[in-house]
Amino acid sequence: MKIALLGYGKMGKAINALITKANKHSVVLKISSNNLYDATISNLKEADVAIEFSKPAKVLDNINLCFEAGVPIVIGTTGWYKHLETVKKNCVDNKQAMLYASNFSVGVNLFFKINRLVNQLFLKYDAYDVSIEEIHHTQKVDAPSGTAISLANDILNEHPIKKTWKNELNAPKEVLSIIAKRETDVKGTHTVTWQSENDEISIKHEAFNRNGFAKGAILAAEWLVGKTGCFTINDVLKI
Repeated sequence: MKIALLGYGKMGKAINALITKANKHSVVLKISSNNLYDATISNLKEADVAIEFSKPAKVLDNINLCFEAGVPIVIGTTGWYKHLETVKKNCVDNKQAMLYASNFSVGVNLFFKINRLVNQLFLKYDAYDVSIEEIHHTQKVDAPSGTAISLANDILNEHPIKKTWKNELNAPKEVLSIIAKRETDVKGTHTVTWQSENDEISIKHEAFNRNGFAKGAILAAEWLVGKTGCFTINDVLKI
């Protein structure tokens, strides 16, 4: 499988390193801020699939470019989801293929499942208030992270009191607090906490390196090739 990497920062380099080590696929295109002029339809057509880990301001251009080239795209960048429905419609109307996720780590997606199950238990007990904390490296542009927002949305979908989330401490009762912190070289830590006057229960996922995200993105790319439509990592992992 020939892969185009759209975004060659920390994640792009981690994906490239795994591909090189496995010697199973090949990277035929690497696009960074230093060679944006190489992001052309003709260059993309050399690839079987593209993996996109750029920046929120660039992701829509990369998606549209892949659609024009007829190349399936796996999208790991977050911070663009307000355009999601438009992009999905464009994908379906033009019979293209895209797969997006706020996090490609298998462990994180199991964490999403655990979060939904634990939330179901706490819905019966209004003495507990729920909040989320996420910590990432200082270079991460969007805050809160897409992963934190996914955790929040899964809670909000069924919570009888919480109606929305905000990136603030001590939010009103109807608001789910997401506290976003940026620290040096933190790969990604997410904690969901349920707290009452008497006790506290937390679930936590901490990434030690970027390999879990990179492996999941490669797995998604392998799965997407040959398909048409809009998919998420849940379709790949069947969680």
